[in-house]
Amino acid sequence: MASSSLLDLAPVLPVVVIEDAADAVPLARALVAGGLRAIEVTLRTPVALEALRAIADEVSGAVVGVGTVLTPGQVKESVAAGAGFLVSPGWTDLLLEAMQGSGVPFLPGVSTTSEVVALLERGVREMKFFPAEAAGGTAYLRSLAGPLPQARFCPTGGIGIDSAPEYLALPNVGCVGGSWMIPADAVAARDWARIEALAREAATLSAGGTCR
Repeated sequence: MASSSLLDLAPVLPVVVIEDAADAVPLARALVAGGLRAIEVTLRTPVALEALRAIADEVSGAVVGVGTVLTPGQVKESVAAGAGFLVSPGWTDLLLEAMQGSGVPFLPGVSTTSEVVALLERGVREMKFFPAEAAGGTAYLRSLAGPLPQARFCPTGGIGIDSAPEYLALPNVGCVGGSWMIPADAVAARDWARIEALAREAATLSAGGTCR
């Protein structure tokens, strides 16, 4: 991976649910052309791993990973299919051990202070904050920055183009996850130009109050 941190690849991590494997490559190309080269393909559909393989093989410049990772078996399958990173909505010791042994970057999900402390205790400093809006949003993350400044987050869940800048302005947020740049009607119409334009808009956002 070109960056030392998944959180630094782009201000926004597109969270993609692919229903038709034929959409994977053109969708990923549109996102990359718009400036969002890190792409999370969620394991929510039967074609997810097929889509991941296609993107990894055919889309130049993409750093494609897998989201909604729930089991050690999924960790193994995802890495074998070409995943460049792993994202989970939560974590257990077994899942964390599998992700740590996978050889690729990973973001275990947290929603409480105790979970953050437990991960820091295990040497993990980069995490997914999920579900961001429901779990307290920017106010919660701002409160964590004081006592736990070493933890960095990719908040995901309920974030859109209007709220993303508020998250990205926080010192402990490296990027945000979202799907607003991949509207379902645009995917259904295979309107890749629209998705590229929305991705380009998202890519202009900045993290930590700095310009990209």
